[in-house]
Amino acid sequence: MTVRAGREFLAIPGPTTMPDEVLQAMHRPALDIYSSQMVELTESLLADLSKLFATEGKSYIYIANGHGAWEATLSNVLSRGDKLLVLESGRFAIGWGQAAAAMGAEVEVLKGDWRRAVRASEVEARLRQDKEHSIKAIVAVQVDTASGAYNDIEAIGKAIKASGHPALFMVDTVASLGCMPFEMDKWGIDVAMSGSQKGLMTPPGLGFVAANERALEVHKKANLRTPYWDWTEREGTEHYRKYAGTAPVHLLFALRKAIDMLQTEGLENAFQRHRLLGEAVRRAVAVWSEGQVLGFNVMEANERSNTVTTVTMNGHDPLALQRYCKEKCGVVLGTGIGDLSGQAFRIAHMGHVNAPMILGTLGVVEVGLNALGIPHGKGGTEAAIEYLGENVAA
Repeated sequence: MTVRAGREFLAIPGPTTMPDEVLQAMHRPALDIYSSQMVELTESLLADLSKLFATEGKSYIYIANGHGAWEATLSNVLSRGDKLLVLESGRFAIGWGQAAAAMGAEVEVLKGDWRRAVRASEVEARLRQDKEHSIKAIVAVQVDTASGAYNDIEAIGKAIKASGHPALFMVDTVASLGCMPFEMDKWGIDVAMSGSQKGLMTPPGLGFVAANERALEVHKKANLRTPYWDWTEREGTEHYRKYAGTAPVHLLFALRKAIDMLQTEGLENAFQRHRLLGEAVRRAVAVWSEGQVLGFNVMEANERSNTVTTVTMNGHDPLALQRYCKEKCGVVLGTGIGDLSGQAFRIAHMGHVNAPMILGTLGVVEVGLNALGIPHGKGGTEAAIEYLGENVAA
């Protein structure tokens, strides 16, 4: 017996649930890629991406996922043998560093912990030690979707500035752009990247990079540049060079609709929605953790992200809970990955998500915990309901 008939709900941190309007925006004939309509579409998207990154710098669109956007950032500003400092807070900054190493960079990891965010003081201390300025770039993620950690990028930017170090500061916003505040220019970020499939509510397949004047100047001397990723190539006069060939027309129409929806809602309202729904999830997990089996992966409350919550399980199999929720109830939870494989599950609350989606997900998790006899504090979903009732004004 199951209760899963109907549309399956994705509570995984990417790809996230796409609005029907975004899906419908793609359901159209192909566009003449040499038309003025195509040029206008591209120009509008590049301008709005720069607004989302909060930068006066240049933005670029790639037919790629986040891993491709990583490669775009690295190849445009690094030369073979350059040293990269990776700020660890989970899996994804480490992955960015691994890509750099494979491309010929020297990579140093500022050791962190999967259970906490990056400490800005540790970044400043390491940079002050680098008297020769051998470190050419620093990479961090705003939200690590494996650990659930939220890094204070503004504080890290201030620490880099305080150190007086000239390294470029590069930030991954794949799991935060459009969901949480991000101020590229204000926070001293030189290069930022993101992807389409999370907070931007668009199918996987588009990667985005923004670069400021300092990064564009370094780019002129970088020798890891290759034709597809190259920013200079993308600045060519022919429009097709914006995409290094044929434009991903239908994905661009989807993105246009998704950004329109964000603008209609208002970015500050979207940020507040994510804050409220993220805290609702955390209220539920806090209650469940009273059973001493479930708990937060990230130890400090202010370091837990508003887009994904990673829940650890002690002595019980999280895959059994995931299978129950999917096969019996139609809710797909995120699996534990990397160091947390087989030890955790993840609840995403990013992008096209609202109260019934979150409360339904929490309710299904609680059904699964009961059905599988997994010890947990009672009333997690009620705690989420109570929190929203107190904080969403009538």
